[in-house]
Amino acid sequence: MILEHAAIWASDLEALKNYYIRFFNARANDKYINEKKQFESYFLSFDSGARLEIMSRPDIPDNTNDPVQAQYKGIIHLAFGVSTMQEVDEKARKLAENGFTILSGPRKTGDGYYEFETLDPENNRIEVTARFT
Repeated sequence: MILEHAAIWASDLEALKNYYIRFFNARANDKYINEKKQFESYFLSFDSGARLEIMSRPDIPDNTNDPVQAQYKGIIHLAFGVSTMQEVDEKARKLAENGFTILSGPRKTGDGYYEFETLDPENNRIEVTARFT
């Protein structure tokens, strides 16, 4: 069994799509639009085969989870894996240079990873990780 995809509601669908394309090498399908339900979405595909569905509808309320403190139960982050610790550093630098806050790291964790945490344009928590030896 595989995890087929995860989904995120978005306020600015195009900005979120462009973020994942620019910084995480996602590929987007053509936008799906259901005019009757005022629903729009993209499926973003990644090199690993993982997919992320990003969706928008005007009647969906804003997320009230605190993205910085991460103190609520439920799905808390998306993690993207890279091959080397240097790639983690480069991704953190590139995101910071483009105005995205680095919440923590890059740092070594107790479970064998080198990682940093950031937020996407919709304030979803993102980790970028690599195994270290």
